[in-house]
Amino acid sequence: MTKTKTAQRLPLVVLISGEGTNLQAIIEACVAGTIPAEVLAVVSSRAEARGLRRAAAAGIPVHAVLAAGNTSREDYAMALSAVIERYHPGLVLLAGFLRILSDGFVRQYRGRLLNIHPALLPKYRGLHTHRRVLAAGEREHGCSVHFVTEELDGGPVIAQAKVPVRPDDTEATLRARVQEQEHGLYPLVIGWFAAGRLRLQDGRVLRDGKLVNSMDFQP
Repeated sequence: MTKTKTAQRLPLVVLISGEGTNLQAIIEACVAGTIPAEVLAVVSSRAEARGLRRAAAAGIPVHAVLAAGNTSREDYAMALSAVIERYHPGLVLLAGFLRILSDGFVRQYRGRLLNIHPALLPKYRGLHTHRRVLAAGEREHGCSVHFVTEELDGGPVIAQAKVPVRPDDTEATLRARVQEQEHGLYPLVIGWFAAGRLRLQDGRVLRDGKLVNSMDFQP
């Protein structure tokens, strides 16, 4: 497959805090030319995040924006935005970024700020979703990609992928199956946005000009 020319690619900045497995999937999709986008920088809230090494290995500039114990959410957001704006991104992606963003930051990037969450939103917002799903005896689990709003994990859902919860599942096995779905779903949605097919309008998701709620996707 012929790669999309760099000038036609949507510039991305990816925010991480840990392993960076979704980051890796995004990088690989960009390099393969399956989505018309390019990761220009990766920013982490943790200096030791493995995802920074993944980005550096791919030749992508990396930054760690750290917060002291008394750093306010607003001050942190200003420091984060200062780094992001060096790259003039068309889309900012949260990929396991473990800090709550300020309302001002969300407003600054409204409509071009996406997150992937390891649950079928609006259920199981927040952390430890796999553990909570197992404890609740759910039969179905999955992941969601959504536009980010001021409400934590409450922005409009763009697409979801589902997995069954098996009787012998542990938190680790369930996480692994959900992550496999994440690695297909997130690049797909990024590709829609990069191709001009996806936008946020009046708090609603439009794809190809039509209102959508969420769509199941199985890679």
